[in-house]
Amino acid sequence: MESRRLSRAEVISRSDALPAFPEIVLQILVAIDDDEANMAMLVEHIRRDPVTAARVLSLANAAVLKSRRQGAITDLFTATSLIGTGRVRETALLSSLGNFFGHSSAAMPSTFWHHSIAAGMCAQELALLSRSGPALGAALIAGLLHDVGQLWLQCFRADAFAAAQAGAGEHCISISEAERECFGVDHAVIGGWLADHWALPENICRAIRFHHVPDEALDEALVPVVHIAEVLSNALDLSQGCVNHVCSFSVPACDVLGLKWNADVQPLFGRMEARSRHASKAFPRIGLR
Repeated sequence: MESRRLSRAEVISRSDALPAFPEIVLQILVAIDDDEANMAMLVEHIRRDPVTAARVLSLANAAVLKSRRQGAITDLFTATSLIGTGRVRETALLSSLGNFFGHSSAAMPSTFWHHSIAAGMCAQELALLSRSGPALGAALIAGLLHDVGQLWLQCFRADAFAAAQAGAGEHCISISEAERECFGVDHAVIGGWLADHWALPENICRAIRFHHVPDEALDEALVPVVHIAEVLSNALDLSQGCVNHVCSFSVPACDVLGLKWNADVQPLFGRMEARSRHASKAFPRIGLR
């Protein structure tokens, strides 16, 4: 299972062959604490994206139907005001990153996208519970992008990546360990390099980089959020895959989040499952097999 070791320089240079990272993601992060500015920016972006615009208007009209208000919603400002900036922001992020993933590699299985969505939804729910309260938009982005390093490996080192995956199963080791044996680094490190190259905020870069080793960066609130989000997305079977591996999770990460594994977490699990299933249906695979 040997392969040429990867360097940050190679990862960054070859990432230029990927589609451009969605500008809307960076814009949302800039205005994440300013709902008024965020709304104007979101509406302007959505106007240039017919797919996202249709989804936003559909959400708004579904709300109108439920409330039995008269008249269809056709204006994006009205739609955004009706369903809320947070919901529209989530829609824009899922649509933009779904297209980015799909256009980056048609060879990725659809379970990759479903797992990314599930981790993003779980991360948002955990952020709501977190004592330190990372922003929900940042939690969603970090959850959606946590495995982006695997996307890079599939695009540019597909054969070696497949060998690493096979080796992980054959030798009963984690995929991260198999990747380190094969490439010298794992997908979390690669993802962290990419996030930094895309000028994402440091907390998102660190959440991606340390999501498998959270105890090394518990000072960053988003790290335990994304780590536990991935664990729960697999434990709750939210990725729609045949096999979901539940790796060991960090007890200190749970302590940071104030998570207690008792009956009180059942409503949390229910919300995670409902939101993940809904998002996966609303944003089906885009260019993924």
